[in-house]
Amino acid sequence: MTEATEQTRAQTEGGTEGVSTRKATRRGGGDPGTRGRTTIADGVVEKIAGLAARDVLGVHAMGSGVSRTFGAVRDRVPGSSKSVTRGVKAEVGEVQTALDLEIVVDYGVSISDVARDVRENVITAVERMTGLQVVEVNIAVSDVKLPDEEDEEPEPRIQ
Repeated sequence: MTEATEQTRAQTEGGTEGVSTRKATRRGGGDPGTRGRTTIADGVVEKIAGLAARDVLGVHAMGSGVSRTFGAVRDRVPGSSKSVTRGVKAEVGEVQTALDLEIVVDYGVSISDVARDVRENVITAVERMTGLQVVEVNIAVSDVKLPDEEDEEPEPRIQ
């Protein structure tokens, strides 16, 4: 605990001002923002990484063909929302995290450039939002979307 000396002006009986000194004890010690522990769930990091990866030009979709097919069926169920964590796996520790991403790229783009841009965007977003150190982002390119291929995830009939 730290002790601080605090000086206050005190009114004395005769109407004159005087200075009194008292010891103030600071409770808890340290910055209040550092008292306690914050834990971040794997799913939180996965959502942040999934959104950041999808923002990169050249990323057509996330996940393998099988997971995208099941996701398309699940997304058609009324009341369900699109899974932003599809194709993302995070391992979160107390101060560090590691990520595995599975992406589908658009035909014609440089896969190495897209992978680099995805890494940069994901690392920036995760570290800024969580304060965790991203130790690695492994990217697996599972498919290439050709211009004449139909999307596996059809547009919803009702908008």
